[in-house]
Amino acid sequence: MTLAACTASPGAPHPRVEDDPPASFGAPVAGAKDPGRTGPAAPIEGAEVGGTLTVYLPAAPGPDTLDPTGAWSAPGNAIQGSLVSRSLTQYARGPDGESVLVPDLATDLGRPNDDYTEWTFTIRDDATWEDGSPVTPEEVAFGICRSLDTEVFPAGPGAEYSTHFFAGTDDYDGPYTGDDAACEDWDAISVEGRDVVIEMAVPFPDMDYYAAVMAMGPAPLGDASEPTRYRQRPMATGPYKVASWTPDEELVLVRNDAWDADSDPARHQYADRFVFKFSQDQAKVTEMILSGRDAGRTALTTSLGVDRYVEADEVLGDRLVHQASQCVGTVTPDYRKITDIRVRKALAYAYPYEDVWMAGGDVPGVTRMRAGSLMPPGMVGRKDFHVDGEPITYAPERSRALLAEAGFADEPYEITMAYNQTDPRATAMQEQVEKGLQAGGFSVRSIPVHQSIYNVWLDPGNEVNQQLNLRGVLWCPPWPAGSALLPPLLAADAPFNTAHFDEPSVDAEMDDIARLPMDRQADAWGALDERILDDYFPIIPVGYLNQLFAFGDRVGNPTGDGAAGAPNYKDLFVVP
Repeated sequence: MTLAACTASPGAPHPRVEDDPPASFGAPVAGAKDPGRTGPAAPIEGAEVGGTLTVYLPAAPGPDTLDPTGAWSAPGNAIQGSLVSRSLTQYARGPDGESVLVPDLATDLGRPNDDYTEWTFTIRDDATWEDGSPVTPEEVAFGICRSLDTEVFPAGPGAEYSTHFFAGTDDYDGPYTGDDAACEDWDAISVEGRDVVIEMAVPFPDMDYYAAVMAMGPAPLGDASEPTRYRQRPMATGPYKVASWTPDEELVLVRNDAWDADSDPARHQYADRFVFKFSQDQAKVTEMILSGRDAGRTALTTSLGVDRYVEADEVLGDRLVHQASQCVGTVTPDYRKITDIRVRKALAYAYPYEDVWMAGGDVPGVTRMRAGSLMPPGMVGRKDFHVDGEPITYAPERSRALLAEAGFADEPYEITMAYNQTDPRATAMQEQVEKGLQAGGFSVRSIPVHQSIYNVWLDPGNEVNQQLNLRGVLWCPPWPAGSALLPPLLAADAPFNTAHFDEPSVDAEMDDIARLPMDRQADAWGALDERILDDYFPIIPVGYLNQLFAFGDRVGNPTGDGAAGAPNYKDLFVVP
């Protein structure tokens, strides 16, 4: 990928789109629900059956696993959850583009008891696996049980949410770990006829949202879902099944003839095949779509070359889709090693935001927006604030002054980072980070690795990880509330707490908020967000993420999915 920003010095002028782009993202809508929605999904006007849709993902290496229990990558979740693997609930696109929570394998959105410490989901009797056998409540219970096994699925959603919210997890490690691993030994889940009943350790009013995560879906009993094999080829319950998967390169999905549209309130099965191509050359993909060549007419891309944005907006019109997301990108100083808040703030002023974004192929002011709070726009309870009362921008002189106040004026403060050298974008972004931090009074040691950077950051025993004092995390919460964002990033020992932030008073306040009346929780999360950043500044909110999707002229219904921050795969078709 060739971008002008890759060789620009931090802070140098470069093309950008101001805060009023030609097309509006809008804010994701929180709280829209339709518990009575039934299948089949309403037909899409003009939709035809047949053909192949090719999806290019230039900025994504693809999923690390296809096992629904362990899958937790933003692009992989959107693909698999939309097309292959069903869960208790799901999202549908509303008439105004909003995300609406609707039933999936459950007949409704679940039924809580009065204090939200128990939820009951009735499993529909007309959903099937790809071999035609029915999906049973016992298989749903087993799939949920698997999510507790953090040794086998250390980066899956269960490591953060299931183990925290579900009862009995202190005494049960999951079906593959421990001396007595049968799911029947987890007392907090039970099957009563068609009902799956789950007991909570704390009140969990957002369980209906968590139920839309793939890990809250079924798994075949016994050896049929043995993790080593199942990660390569899961059994489909959705309209498409896996035909082939080459990690980091390509995923091919074909029609699942056993799927019954009447059983599914939100999905369609228009195309014959989906072909997903990962880690593609951005410039080539952008040119293919904009040129109108045959190869791009039935294709779409999940990102554009930053230098072609204005052209794309003129050429594509409605086929250039702006999609808001709930995602926030962060930089995380190691709280155990960088103990002075002034140094952590200096890092924030030394980070060259727009140059990094441009090097990564993003459009400042469009696909990346400046962040103040950790909670992104559209999240209930969010407070619009800035640490120290003003937006933090790239200001190396301010960084040097803060380092001097902290007693580090005589020599640069040493930073050790890692980056994925096999990803050209990551390499280009790291070059900009180095320049910015060095101008701000830091010395930077960059360690190249040849794997997903999360494999390094999330492994406490990794030798490279043990050397680092600066990491990061991109977090897209599975439901629009502070309970899905702050604990995973900042609770002590949370898997995605790459800052290793550990303050008992913050952990206690998180637990207390979960016990507040529902109408007080949202504001409490927003207030805690502000207190954490003001008092500790343990994590740097780098930017909020929006998405640009470009569609060929034979891709029908070019739209986005706000819940997944992805194209609206459920409703796409090939125009004859």
